[in-house]
Amino acid sequence: MSSAPLPPPSEPPLPARGSAWEVLLVFLKLGLTSFGGPVAHLGYFRTEFVERRRWLSDAAYTDLVALCQFLPGPASSQVGMALGLRRAGGPGALAAWAGFTLPSALALVLLALGLAQGSAWTGSGAVHGLKVVTVAVVAQAVWGMARALCPDRLRAGIALGATLGVLALPTAWGQVGAIVLGGLIARLALQLPPLPAASHEAVGIGRRTGAALLALFVGLLVALPWLGAVSSNPALGAMGVFYNAGALVFGGGHVVLPLLQAGVVPPGWVSNEVFLAGYGAAQAVPGPLFSFAAFLGAAMPAPWGGWSGGLAMLVLVFLPGFLVLAGALPFWEALRQRAGVQRAMAGVHAAVVGVLGAALYDPVWTSAIHTRADFGLALAAFGLLVVARWSPVWVVGLAAMAGWAWAA
Repeated sequence: MSSAPLPPPSEPPLPARGSAWEVLLVFLKLGLTSFGGPVAHLGYFRTEFVERRRWLSDAAYTDLVALCQFLPGPASSQVGMALGLRRAGGPGALAAWAGFTLPSALALVLLALGLAQGSAWTGSGAVHGLKVVTVAVVAQAVWGMARALCPDRLRAGIALGATLGVLALPTAWGQVGAIVLGGLIARLALQLPPLPAASHEAVGIGRRTGAALLALFVGLLVALPWLGAVSSNPALGAMGVFYNAGALVFGGGHVVLPLLQAGVVPPGWVSNEVFLAGYGAAQAVPGPLFSFAAFLGAAMPAPWGGWSGGLAMLVLVFLPGFLVLAGALPFWEALRQRAGVQRAMAGVHAAVVGVLGAALYDPVWTSAIHTRADFGLALAAFGLLVVARWSPVWVVGLAAMAGWAWAA
């Protein structure tokens, strides 16, 4: 008697489905209350979706976090988009992004419009306090990232070399070159233990769709800067700057600071004073730090500026993170197991520490620290953030009030 043939192996089961409206409401609550930066955001997500709502297992959540830390882009927002994608498909990913991002983006657009009302507020003591606290915030980011991402001599050397290279060539191309060179050096010289295999669940994206999304990610990365370079239209130039900033951020949202500064300040689209004041204010709103792009888009001159410019630049800075995330999901396990890729990414992460370290000096320090009082305020803010572990919301508020009091 012959036995019945076994059925062919099937794909891993899709997670339980929900509606995009459900995803939007959950992430809107998080977008209004999630202070503390990317690490805190990931903790909020785990509590909400693993422990409370049980949308996925702890192991599946950990694997999603690992993927988003590995890829370029805003890691916490990418985790949120991946959770929305698992729950409600493409509309769920869009709902997760909108709910988590728009509250902070709207607040920053309003701030940009307020600063545009007159130069008196732009030069006020409160705005100067925001610029000074940016020194402490970026110094905290450099300190924490260096400890986590530069644990050996080779990666510390890559970070130092990237700092010197960007200071010698303070352009967007100098920053990109430092990141690429760091990856190449680590791929050739760094030794890392192999990563353990990890199981992951299907999310409804096939390899063909994933490959198309990755091709679109790379195509826009090449085409938008080229169009901005050959065209005299400033709108195309701005689109390339913001898309590339979102595409080349590794290791944390603070790395977007030097990439955007090199793109929008030298052409005169946004003054350095307004740029740093907006970046300081971005620490005091919930949600992702990438919402700072909405502030810059709203503060830019025509053809951007206002609400339309803020929304356009916000979409452009997040778009590459979504494309590379959705494109990589079908290939994730095979990609992460490649030893050469692991080594290269470790070098890239070390290089971005150096890029951010260069930005800590210029433009952050050089634009904000002019007197002993400025240095004292920055040092006090750094102590409150690193030693006392105060929330950035309180530190930013105190710095703004101190700047206003001293000016008065």
